[in-house]
Amino acid sequence: MRRIAWLLGGFALLALPVSGAGLMELLESMKPARPERSTLQLPSLPLTPGRGKNWVGDRMPKQGTSILVLAGHADSQRMYGSGTPGWAVGVAGAAPMQVGMTDELYWNLRTARAVVAEGKKQGLNISFYDPGVRTIRNVQDPRTNWSVGQQHASEGGYVVEIHYDAYSPHGIGAGIIPAVAFGFSVMDEALAKEFGAYPYDYRGMLGAPRRGVSMLEIGMLEGALERGLRDPRQRKLTLDRIAKRVVTALREGLEQGTSLRAVCAPTTGIAAYCR
Repeated sequence: MRRIAWLLGGFALLALPVSGAGLMELLESMKPARPERSTLQLPSLPLTPGRGKNWVGDRMPKQGTSILVLAGHADSQRMYGSGTPGWAVGVAGAAPMQVGMTDELYWNLRTARAVVAEGKKQGLNISFYDPGVRTIRNVQDPRTNWSVGQQHASEGGYVVEIHYDAYSPHGIGAGIIPAVAFGFSVMDEALAKEFGAYPYDYRGMLGAPRRGVSMLEIGMLEGALERGLRDPRQRKLTLDRIAKRVVTALREGLEQGTSLRAVCAPTTGIAAYCR
């Protein structure tokens, strides 16, 4: 997640193939299942009662809302907040997917682009922004994710920044951290229904939500999810499946609006699925 760094060393080549059984595990893990069945989340950290979903999104998107997708940590490499290296690099000593960036950013970029491609295919007014500069130390720089996202949100658009959470025991799991600056949106309710939800003031309220940018944690970068991403034979299937889940939720937010409130009431468990 932005401004949270997991600085773990070790860079050596390691192949992580996915067998037929592994593929089935991957597909099962990425179903929109209940928390106890989903390997995309692992609430292994101690949780405080009442610190789960403490918000309800009722702000309706305007007709033809423009959706902007960002890749988390795209402008914060080689500095505090560069994203998780993932289990393969941080624990198993695998080589990073690309030199000069964390594996999280690598997959954030690939996933964000896949979401936009799928969204366009399904007729959404959706686009992707990449600052192109991987280290921008001034958070007020107009090229940063936050600056561009805030501008887009202030004009009535919806902004979501794609992330992968740290591996266990550092991470928590899948879920949406909703934008706060311009009110809670039914778009975030739709993503909460699909991926789960964090409290709006998670970790004291992060910089992106303060600026109107929602943060979507796809899942912890470990296990079947990470193996599916790293295996060239399963990568496209994995990214396509994630993109379809995200776009399906975005379309539901646009089409169903406030009716989502009934199934996404506040809960007590972080990253808890809506009932």
